[in-house]
Amino acid sequence: MRARLCVSQGLRRQGMGEEEQSMSLLRRVAFLLLLVMRKVGASVDSDDVITRDEQIYLLIGAKAACERAIRSQMNAVQETDCVPEWDGIICWPKGTPGQLVSVFCPGYIYDFNHRGQAYRLCDLSGKWEQVPSLNRTWANYTECTTYLMSSHRSQEEVRPSCTVKEVFERLHLMYTIGYSVSLVSLLVAISILRFFKRLHCTRNYIHIHLFISFVCRAISIFVKDAVLYTASDESEAQDESIGQRPHMVGCKIAVIFFLYFLATNHYWILVEGLYLHSLIFMAFLPDKNYLWALTIIGWGVPAVFVSIWVSVRASLADTQCWDISAGNLKWIYQVPILAAIVVNFFLFLNIVRVLVSKLWGTNTGKVDPRQQYRKLLKSTLVLMPLFGVHYMAFMALPYTEVTGVLWQVQMHYEMLFNSSQGFFVALIYCFCNGEVQAEVKKAWLRRSIALDLKQKARVTSSGGSCYYGGMTSHATNSVSLSAIGTKGLPLCGVRQRPPPLPTPTSPHATTEAFLTSTMQQDQFKVTEGTKAEHEARDHCLSIKEHETTL
Repeated sequence: MRARLCVSQGLRRQGMGEEEQSMSLLRRVAFLLLLVMRKVGASVDSDDVITRDEQIYLLIGAKAACERAIRSQMNAVQETDCVPEWDGIICWPKGTPGQLVSVFCPGYIYDFNHRGQAYRLCDLSGKWEQVPSLNRTWANYTECTTYLMSSHRSQEEVRPSCTVKEVFERLHLMYTIGYSVSLVSLLVAISILRFFKRLHCTRNYIHIHLFISFVCRAISIFVKDAVLYTASDESEAQDESIGQRPHMVGCKIAVIFFLYFLATNHYWILVEGLYLHSLIFMAFLPDKNYLWALTIIGWGVPAVFVSIWVSVRASLADTQCWDISAGNLKWIYQVPILAAIVVNFFLFLNIVRVLVSKLWGTNTGKVDPRQQYRKLLKSTLVLMPLFGVHYMAFMALPYTEVTGVLWQVQMHYEMLFNSSQGFFVALIYCFCNGEVQAEVKKAWLRRSIALDLKQKARVTSSGGSCYYGGMTSHATNSVSLSAIGTKGLPLCGVRQRPPPLPTPTSPHATTEAFLTSTMQQDQFKVTEGTKAEHEARDHCLSIKEHETTL
């Protein structure tokens, strides 16, 4: 009995030290719901996310099962035993006086560490141990909530739950900013490639399809967040009958489109890899037919296996919203996506192999090897986001098998690269592309010249004379039009005469003088510059004729 008292007192002191972690079991449930709503399937396993309504539904089912089990056990409960009960999270069995009752962390709480255990103490009076200051039953859920903590830390060193909440809020902010920046940059890149007709080719058409897949992926994530994770207050889970659950059609549609655009994004990355690989290893490509085949791969193949998953899910596991995992059904769409990632990775390795062989093959000993290494490193780093190589880092590690600091590293890594991949792709394929930069500079130069000419035309027309001489452009490269104004166009405010003809000394000299005079007179008819330049010159000539008439 003394030993039991010592154990009881020791456990009581341990429980008092953990009051901050077990102040409110119902608040813990609500907090877990918040954690669930903050988590986003960054990689392939996107349906391992659970909504607030789904979690409440699972808790209601667990409570009903617990109540049935309690009714069946009441006959075996003695007066000195602690009675079995449902505490809002776990169905506790009966306990004998002085017994430390342990129960495995329930599987219906999504983000629990299901390998851990929760503890309650049945005191010597046959009642569950209480926390006097809170008038609540003492329970230790530390092992259930250590999925984010280091496994080697002792229970006294476990960080409070607010730190875990900050981790999820930081992840949510990170991927929201990343996808927003990617979305804006991708839309600008699509507009540039579509606007300039000189950039219309098979290669850029594939880039546009890839950009659109990234845009659709980002939009589907924002829509999914709006549909699944709204109204995430920390209210207590209230009992609801199954018939009172909200309609799940919108939730299912959001999940379907998210999975489809996630798959199309991976497959268009694969298409880019196939196209680049074929350019290197194939001498001739029928662009038109090849583009159609790649389009079918990028948009059609994901539609096939996502449709199969939708049909199977609707037939075998049509429960609540489809964002919750349905066991092995997720492999219907995960296997094709993983296959695309693996194939793209091998294409990347083969292209890097070719780059290495060409760099060392062209090196005749005159180039510093360190410079060769820098070129290879630069090319490899450019290819990595284009081929989605970062997906390989944690592909073999599912979230449920990773805990502690490694889990945080994995989530920050995936959120950072997945959300910003669209920005890097737009940067490499569009903004840093030499052809695109040249077309943008030409368009800016033409616009600057047109604005300068229109401004000069307005100034000269309001002044009554039209000096159309040299002027400075507002273009970035400070192009001067003085040569055009002085050689190709007259000074409209001054009467000019052609220079006197040279004295003809021979038929050849006469012909030469005639050609010189003709060329000088034809300078008034030279059609150089843009349309705005012609309009300004015609306006100047009309003013000159009007002044002559007066």
